[in-house]
Amino acid sequence: MPFLAHLLTALCAYLCGSIPTGFLVARAKGVDIRAMGSGNIGATNVFRILGKGPGIFVLLVDALKGAIPVLVLPSLLGHASGSEAVPFEMIAALGAVLGHNFTCWLKFKGGKGIATSAGVLAAMVPVPFLITLGVFLTVLAISRYVSLASILAAAALPFAVAFIPPGDRRLILLTGILSTLAILRHKANIGRLLNGTERRLGQPKPTEAPTP
Repeated sequence: MPFLAHLLTALCAYLCGSIPTGFLVARAKGVDIRAMGSGNIGATNVFRILGKGPGIFVLLVDALKGAIPVLVLPSLLGHASGSEAVPFEMIAALGAVLGHNFTCWLKFKGGKGIATSAGVLAAMVPVPFLITLGVFLTVLAISRYVSLASILAAAALPFAVAFIPPGDRRLILLTGILSTLAILRHKANIGRLLNGTERRLGQPKPTEAPTP
């Protein structure tokens, strides 16, 4: 039954996305990442608190949490391929991102979904993903604000999907939803950007002495 297959896809994708990678990595090092830095369990805060190694690991695993459900679940649960797989991929994509953003293991308080969304996009729409990655890296290099780079890359995503063939309306809708979710999750960052208190990449905390 399609409804049952869709439901199982959503559930499995959510559970995969809900694995709180940043929290678990930090806990293994005796740190509660939720009580440090921005309090977010995502890769950016892990980079700031624990360093490059743990940060890169969390980034990669969080991306895989998005890519694996999209690549595996449609054929495994929906027995679908080609254009028939798109609805299953969309359900898997949304399930994985919502799982990361609202993980059931941490009272539905998770990350911002950027890395997991990136994994979803790399699996579903690789060319638009590369375009938005270029936007992210360009803005980050110029501004040194991870949040601003994430917001502008998210805003560019649906347009990249719309103008790159085949321009599937279903994928435009999906990426519009993912873009909106990502921007909404950066509400606090937007406020700090507007009042000039957002930290740049590599900038020490106000209480930290700059590294010589």
